Formats: sequence, structure tokens, C-alpha cells
Amino acid sequence: MKDIPKVTGTPINRIDGIAKVTGKAPYSMDHPVKNPAYAILIKSTIASGKIQEIDATAAEKAPGVIAIITHQNAPKLNVKGGLRGGALLQSPEIEFFGQHIGIVVAETFEQARYASRLITVTYDKKEPKVDFDNLADQARLPKDKEKADARRGDVQKALSQATYKVEEVYETPIEHHHPMEPHATIAEWNGDHVTLYNSAQIVNGAQTATAATLNLKPEQVRIVSPYIGGGFGSKGGQWANLALAAVAAKYVNRPVKLALTRQQMVNSVGLRQHNRQKISLAATADGKLTALVHETTTHCAINDEFIEPCGDCSKVMYDTPNSLITYRVVPMNLILPTYTRGPGKSTGSFALESAMDELAYKLKMDPIAFRIKNEPDRDPSNGKPWSSRAMVQCLQEGAKAFGWENRKFEPRQNQQGNYWVGYGVAAGTYPAHQRPTSALVKLKRTGDHVAATVELAAADLGTGTYTILTQTAADALGLPIQNVNVIIGDSDLPPAAGAVGSVGAASYANAVNDACVKLTQELVTKSGKQFFVRPTAAQLMRSEKITDFQTRVDSKPPERAEDYSSHSFNANFAEVAVNKSTGMIRVNRFLAVTGAGTILNPKTARSQIIGGNVWGIGMALTEESVVDPRWGNFVTRSLADYHVPTNLDIGQLDAIFINEKDEHVNTLGVKGIGEVGIVAVAAAVANAVFNATGKRVRELPITPDKVL
Repeated sequence: MKDIPKVTGTPINRIDGIAKVTGKAPYSMDHPVKNPAYAILIKSTIASGKIQEIDATAAEKAPGVIAIITHQNAPKLNVKGGLRGGALLQSPEIEFFGQHIGIVVAETFEQARYASRLITVTYDKKEPKVDFDNLADQARLPKDKEKADARRGDVQKALSQATYKVEEVYETPIEHHHPMEPHATIAEWNGDHVTLYNSAQIVNGAQTATAATLNLKPEQVRIVSPYIGGGFGSKGGQWANLALAAVAAKYVNRPVKLALTRQQMVNSVGLRQHNRQKISLAATADGKLTALVHETTTHCAINDEFIEPCGDCSKVMYDTPNSLITYRVVPMNLILPTYTRGPGKSTGSFALESAMDELAYKLKMDPIAFRIKNEPDRDPSNGKPWSSRAMVQCLQEGAKAFGWENRKFEPRQNQQGNYWVGYGVAAGTYPAHQRPTSALVKLKRTGDHVAATVELAAADLGTGTYTILTQTAADALGLPIQNVNVIIGDSDLPPAAGAVGSVGAASYANAVNDACVKLTQELVTKSGKQFFVRPTAAQLMRSEKITDFQTRVDSKPPERAEDYSSHSFNANFAEVAVNKSTGMIRVNRFLAVTGAGTILNPKTARSQIIGGNVWGIGMALTEESVVDPRWGNFVTRSLADYHVPTNLDIGQLDAIFINEKDEHVNTLGVKGIGEVGIVAVAAAVANAVFNATGKRVRELPITPDKVL
């Protein structure tokens, strides 16, 4: 038979695309179960205090109501089991507005929702801590030792001696994830085993955390999550609603469907917290950095801590002999913050890359030349060599493709009709890692037809996991892609890393490739023959007349991977037009140039980068979750008032990938791109706004009032 052409690295369409557009792809609430009941969560209407009484008399008499569960009759759960955000109905104490305080289970969703509104709750209220501006001065040292002050050299001396410096504060607001598919779960018990149909970015993580919370063994919990309608970090660490669905199903002894409403999402599944960041930079007259200080003040939950690593980019992006990265945190009566796309890097880069632009302007240097001037030979934070670093190439190639030479150095020099037009640039990075992942590959031959099934407990957020794994297996086995079937999203499959932290593609693809290589070698050994040209697994199945064969691999990163500092890098270029009369801002063009090692599928990779760019533009111009200081609730509770960019808000988007080969990061040389696409986007837009108008906006989002 003719050789099968290689498909890895080619822009094939999504394997799961037809299933999604025709409605055949099952999401959390689509799985068929017999005789389901419906649950809705009851939420607190205060941010701090204690429940005195819950009167459910009217609700219990409402049509269709099966059960009402509160802290008074809920089973004992392990609050330290690993589910995030508390709110497990274990106590009358209230720690944030919207905390779960009960569940109504009824025959229909409408009946459950109606009954939930008949419940009256009496509280002993306390004064909540919900105003960040008034609390920031009380911020303390983090409990997390990884957030301890990181110091190199003498920054105070360098700053005091510097002729050119910037010392400014940059603010990023609370944001919410708002995936298209809100969090939802179907819980179905079979004896003492429970199956949870749920969107999980980390399938095995959801399994272990839920099992621990329910006081079960992991093997008693099955997570089924073949498709995820977005998550952006909110479906990474799982939340209380997952376990409460299981509690409700056990309580009523039948399957239960529990779906969060869009309004419930804002105080059920985390958020990106408000970050106040002070950046201090110092440089010599020729543009060499002498000091970099990045000080972050943020907030966490009253009794739990999560802090975005806003200083991560500042640790690795630029060469300077003196640096200081610090964090301070204030507990507040808001739900626990969590990972949000590009956690710490997208928010931290806004501050760092805005300050770099400000200092370049003071130095009268081109901001690209200023960045290249301070390119580090090694990772400044630990002295490790780079596994590869394409930052300079990204900046240079991007400048050519974008037409950077047309940029005017001074602001307000480019006028088109009633608009000021400006160009901005910012550099981004995100770490690249491979995590331990197992994969099972099965081959079956019928005549000359050989087909493969690939199984692992991976997740697909909608980013193309099915597609890239099909491509990887097809090439490694010598099969056409239509002969490969990928099964993921089930905790009964071999354990896998999560689709978080940009580790998914590298971890999954390397595991599948390792399994295919191992399987091929086992077939060669089984044949007892020597080959001058190594045959493919498919050829061996035919030549040796083998009907069925399978193997499993437990894949790990290369032994020396930790000897190197591995990151994806990109350069972001924005052209904005600012209306001189209204202050309205439009991004006319945006270009991202990325170095991320081997690109498994340029089409799905481009989609990820553009998706990150769109969110970054939203971060820059529209997205903000506003807390009502009177109650501690969010004013912005739906997509009607939490503004995300739509098609009409976005101009021309382009993505370019540098042809980068990384021989150290992992066997396939794959780096993550799911998050680097949002990093530094907001800074590029903000820098372009300054170039257009001369107005430096250091507080996101950049709304017309701030420009005018």
C-alpha cells in the first residue's frame, strides 16, 4: 500500500466540528438518564453573618417539590476535600453574597426555581468586607510561600541613582470567566458509586476532589466530560455545585440535574480578582534596565487564599541586575478567586508592558528596540538556559508584518478624519510544561483495514484536543485520520493531565505518540523479524495477520526537561482608532506573532491565539465586574451588563507562528498556546491608545471617560 501522507502540522478541520454544529456532541446536561429530578441552588442575600432561620414551609408545599436540603439536614461532607469555594451546606455561617445555603429538588426545573423563591431566610448580619479600595491598606503577607518576596540585587539603590525611571500604579478589575456553557452536572448513583456528567478541565482532578468531599474512594466516583463549552480556568478546580448535585441525587434516590444560571455563575465558580500593581523601572540613558520592581496588592476569600502570580512575567522577561517581586493580600467577603485564562500573566503583563512603554517613551527609544536591548541570555529568575526563546524574532517579524515603521513616535500625530490613530506593542510569555499522562492505544484489523482507538482521560475545552490527538496517532501508526477514533473525557480511562496551564496539548500528544511508538516496537518484537526500513504499526498488523493488539504507556516529561526554562513567547501589535469627540476606542488591527515550538495544527492553533486576543481586547476595553459595596453582590450579573467583545467590536485579527524547534521541552517539541494568546494583549491596546491620544490610562478597562 502507498505511504500515508503526514498530517501533523497541517491545518485539518476539527474532527468534532460536525458533531458540534449538528447538536450531536453531548455536553453536561445532554446525557440521557432515566427519570431525572431537577435541582436549583438557594443562595445567601448577605455577604457576612449567620443564618438564624430558614422557613421552607411554603416551598415544601409547592407543586412538584421533592426535597429541600440545607445545612440542617445535609450529610456531613469533607470541606477540605479539594472542591473550591466552600459553600457545601455544612454551617450556618455566611462568608460571601451568593453563598450556597440550600438546594430545592423538584420534578421540573421551573418547579424547583419557583419553590426556591418561596423560601425565607432570617440572618444575623455582620458588616462585610467588600470594598477593596478601603481595605487595600490592610493587606498582609501571603500564606503561600511561593508568593514570598523574591529579591535580587539592591533595587532601592538602583532606583535612587537612576536618571530615567518609571514608578506607577496599574489597576486591573475583577473579571468573570463567563463560558458559553454555564457549570452544570447530572448526578446518578448506582449503589455506593456515583457518575457525574460534568464539564471538567481536569477530569481526574474532579474525580479525586469530589470523592474526598463525599467521603468516598476515587474509584467510587466517575466523571464523564467528553465536551466542554468553555471554561477558561473556572472548570479547572471544581466547585461546590458538583458535590451538591451528588448530595441531592442521593437524598432523593434518583438522578438529579443541577445547572447554574448565568446570574448564579458570578458568585459560584470563582473570578479573577482585582489587582493593584506598582511597577518601578530604572534604566541607563542608553536603555539598559538597572532595576525592576513589581508589587501586587490583591484580595482573597475570608478563609481561603488564592493569589494570581502577577509578577511571573516580570521575573523572566527582561535582563536586569536588580529586581523585587512582592505580593500582599487582603481577605474579603467575596467568593474565592481562581485561575482565569493566562492567570497572573495577562494581568501582570498589562502593568509590566505598560511601564516598559512608558520608560521607552521617556528614553526616546523605540519600544521594540528597548525590549530587545534588555533581552536576557538565560532565565533571570533561576539562571537556567532557555529550552528555546523566540522573543526577539517575534518582535522583529511582527514589526515587519504589521508595518511598525509607519508608527509615529510622538502621540497625536496620526489623524484620520475624526479619529486619532495609534500603534502599540507588548511582549508576552507563558511557561511550557508537559505533565504525566497515560494513554491506551488499541488496533483492530479486518482484512486489510486497520483502525485505531486512542483512550485517555484528557479534556477538550473546544480547543481541538480530539483533532490534534487524531493527527498525532495517525502519523505515529501509519493510518489515515479517518481510521483513528479518539475517546477522552472519562475518569474510567487512563489518567491524564488537565486542560489547564497550557499543558494539555504537550501532555496528551506526547503520551499518545509514546504509546504509538511503544506499540509499534512491540509489534516488531512480536514479528521476530529484522527490518531495513522500519514498518508502521498498520503495516505490521497486516503483514503479521494480527487481528487485535493494544498497549498502554504512562508518559512523563524528559528527564532533563527541568534543566531548562521553557516558555512560549509572543509579540502583540495593536492599531487603535480613538474618536476625538466621544472617546470611543476601536481596535482596527491586531497581530500576534508567537513562538510555541511545534504547531500540531495551524488552524486550531490560530483559533486559540485569536480567541485569546479577543478576550484580551475585552480585558482592555470592556470587561469589568462591579461590586455593590452596600451588599457585596455583583451589579454585573449577566452578559447584558458584563460586556464582552462581539464581532462588530473586533477589527482585523492576524496570527503568525515562528518556525521554532525546541529539542528540550518534550519529545515532540510542543509548547502550549492556549494562554499566551491573551498575555500582553491589553498592554498592546493601552500603549496604542497612548500613541493615538497622548493619554496614558493605567486602570482597566479603558473606557471613553478615561480617555476624554
